[in-house]
Amino acid sequence: MFSWPIRVYYEDTDAGGVVYHASYLAFMERARTEWLRSLELEQDQLILKHQLIFAVRSLTIDYLKPALFNEALVVESSIIKLGKASILFQQQIVRKMNDSSELLIDATVKIAAINAQGETKKAILIPAEIYQIFSASTDSN
Repeated sequence: MFSWPIRVYYEDTDAGGVVYHASYLAFMERARTEWLRSLELEQDQLILKHQLIFAVRSLTIDYLKPALFNEALVVESSIIKLGKASILFQQQIVRKMNDSSELLIDATVKIAAINAQGETKKAILIPAEIYQIFSASTDSN
């Protein structure tokens, strides 16, 4: 599992100081980007070297409890299934409190490998060397 800390800023909330529903999607996107970075894979380099981008194909999200302005949260990301052209993640956003945590968001996010060249942006296989890195990261979890 990969964990990434997030702080709730004013811009993430509605007028009542509650995190706006779409902000959670941005939090999860940042965590997936940082997961790639932790594997020494930068998205701009994936485009240049492999003509590869990753795009959200589908997601299911359960909003269980609200997060509030200025809270410290953690986005936990785990690969559920590594496919040849996609990755299925479970992502949870939790509020850490001393020795316990409170689950706020539970999501399943399917990411597709897409050809960065051309206008069609068709799905492609994840390049073998990238697939091996992903596979090794799931084996170590």
